[in-house]
Amino acid sequence: MAWWSSGSTNEELVSQLQKHGQFKDNRIKEAMRSVDRAHYAPRNPYEDSPQSIGYAATISAPHMHAIACEKLLDYLKPGAKVLDIGSGSGYLTHVLAELVKPGGTVVGIDHIQELVDMSNNNMAKSAEGRELLKSGAVKFITGDGRLGWPGEGPYDVIHVGAAAGEHYEAFVDQLKAPGRLFVPVDEGTGMQNIYITDKRADGSVERKKKFGVQYVPLTDAPKRS
Repeated sequence: MAWWSSGSTNEELVSQLQKHGQFKDNRIKEAMRSVDRAHYAPRNPYEDSPQSIGYAATISAPHMHAIACEKLLDYLKPGAKVLDIGSGSGYLTHVLAELVKPGGTVVGIDHIQELVDMSNNNMAKSAEGRELLKSGAVKFITGDGRLGWPGEGPYDVIHVGAAAGEHYEAFVDQLKAPGRLFVPVDEGTGMQNIYITDKRADGSVERKKKFGVQYVPLTDAPKRS
């Protein structure tokens, strides 16, 4: 089970995730090993559970990050362009950047400026993260993720880290052909499900429901008092 994947170190966490089938490909193992989750999760970073990062946001459980990478891996090639919507503390943005090296770029977008600042600060905790920021291979921006970020598109991969209220057309519009979208969607019945959407080379679109999840919603930024 997913919660068996916890470890006492980053290395142990990643090994446990692979052992329990949360991912198979060694590219993901190497990418996750190279990004210390302690730089991005404030407490118990190697526990396989979601954690609050403040501002009504969470960092997803490590097994969900591993699953997302596995589902997107065919499109996470060197030189690929990625959009990470709801980038939170920046952890998965960094892992995705490792998977599209060399030559790839990842844009992380969040609607809360403090989380964008947090992501930049978190990445600056490691030499690898500082280099990704300096080179422009990773950038964090503040914006409404429900609109995507067309200025940097189209993207080989779009990952959404919060539950969308509907199947936003902007996401598919901003995919390359071919390209892939990973998104949790609130079905409006108290249920959320992961959907994988593929845009084929001819522009046709196929959407598949995968499994149930529980994410924070993709919404407006919290109101300021």
